[in-house]
Amino acid sequence: MAIGGFQNIFKIPELKKRVIFTFALLAVYRIGVHVPVPGIDSIALASFFARAKGTLLGLFDMFSGGAFERLSVFALGIMPYISASIILQLLTVVIPHLERLSKEGEQGRKKITQYTRYGTVVLSIIQGFGISVGLEKMSSPGGAPIVLFPGWEFRLMTVITLTAGTAFIMWLGEQITERGIGNGISLIIFAGIVARLPNAIGNTFRLLSAGEMGIFLILILLAFMVLVIGLIVFVEQGQRRISVQYAKRVIGRKMYGGQSTHLPLKINTSGVIPPIFASSIMMFPATIGQFVGDKGSFLQAIASAMSPGHIIYYLLFVGLICFFCYFYTAVTFNPVDVADNMKKHGGYIPGIRPGKRTADYIDKVLTRITLGGAIYVSAVCVLPSILISRFNVPFYFGGTALLIIVGVAIDTISQIESHMLTRHYEGFLAKGGARIKGRY
Repeated sequence: MAIGGFQNIFKIPELKKRVIFTFALLAVYRIGVHVPVPGIDSIALASFFARAKGTLLGLFDMFSGGAFERLSVFALGIMPYISASIILQLLTVVIPHLERLSKEGEQGRKKITQYTRYGTVVLSIIQGFGISVGLEKMSSPGGAPIVLFPGWEFRLMTVITLTAGTAFIMWLGEQITERGIGNGISLIIFAGIVARLPNAIGNTFRLLSAGEMGIFLILILLAFMVLVIGLIVFVEQGQRRISVQYAKRVIGRKMYGGQSTHLPLKINTSGVIPPIFASSIMMFPATIGQFVGDKGSFLQAIASAMSPGHIIYYLLFVGLICFFCYFYTAVTFNPVDVADNMKKHGGYIPGIRPGKRTADYIDKVLTRITLGGAIYVSAVCVLPSILISRFNVPFYFGGTALLIIVGVAIDTISQIESHMLTRHYEGFLAKGGARIKGRY
């Protein structure tokens, strides 16, 4: 979409209202990131997180948009909601009641969404309690305690505050999806990552002026970042097109069909969902272990092994990404339904018998390209982080963040273009209909 296309956004009242509404709610979210939880020594907390850069806590802070570092009311971010969504989708395959709800259309989806909200509150309470207990045991590098007045009053206040903050973010995401533009949950994560870019750029220039980083290394990292962004854009737009032929049918006095078209299958059907889901799964047990477990304990060992920079972390991360690529593709795309719809409308794939053979063929092709998509997503999320750790770059901005930023931007721009094209074609058809009516 060109610059003129962005200018045309504000010429369409409905689209203009949706875009302004989206920006307004994202601004509310960014304001809430700076509202701290009561009873915290902000200076001691800042010095503690300065030492935790590049660890699991730094990754968690990236997804919360800096709220975790400040321990604001939005410190848990949207991750409990994503974790609850994963659990519900997995249980849909196992529990018959949830499977029936998923097939009942809009009413069933509303019920599953309600269950997801309840699960979000439960997970927020668990994580909030673990964080409050862990913070009471922590102190800054200088020895200053992070919690000013530890005890059950602080724990209850923290649990209530963090749970309410996550519930409010969940509501903001749903409102953006329903009344704004784009996917609300993805845009909230997108806004949190993008908001850290100015700080990362400023830190880079300070390191360059102090001589801690060379201009040659910065140019290499920028070139690598541009290369990764180009790869993401290229693959996200990539499709495997299956030729489809429609037979001629005579209905009344008119003949329909006879044309050739194609069934587009995206290489990365699941988009940015797998790395977000995988990160959520990785962070939940490791965060609890890092806060609750004592030094040298079993939970602390698990938290350390599941932190960025360890081989176990990368192996589990890649495994979860591959799993969710296949799982989310299976949930969102049903080859049997596609084959049945093609058969009802007289469509068939040349050389493939309609019905079950067509569904099997589509599933076979989808399985193959999903493997390529899973390898691509894993490489983009893991390889830049490994290279950055090898170069010992002091700020975290790996492939997962790049994939989310580019993927969400592409999806949002596509929805904006869809609104603009719909408005354009509606006006065109209305005028055409008036002219045709006038001829008779």
